[in-house]
Amino acid sequence: MIIARVIGSIVSTSKAEKLQGKKLLIVQPLDMITVQPDGKPLVAIDTVGSGKDEVVMVVSGSSARQTVITNGTPVDAAIVGIIDQIEIEGALTFEKT
Repeated sequence: MIIARVIGSIVSTSKAEKLQGKKLLIVQPLDMITVQPDGKPLVAIDTVGSGKDEVVMVVSGSSARQTVITNGTPVDAAIVGIIDQIEIEGALTFEKT
């Protein structure tokens, strides 16, 4: 599981049948300590109603197909949570404002 910031969305009128009606977002992976970009952006299916600029939890691989929304869907990454705060060794590294 990684943390990422939602930086955009994807609109696709032609896509696999099981992706119809699903919200696809672009997420930028983040370093958990600095909360700065860490790696290349990726596309994730939204399962929790997240939006632009929110910090989210993302799962990938077969774990991305373990939610009610993604079961049997051809996805490699899914947003499974919206993060309110991150605490590492007693220090807050992120807090939703």
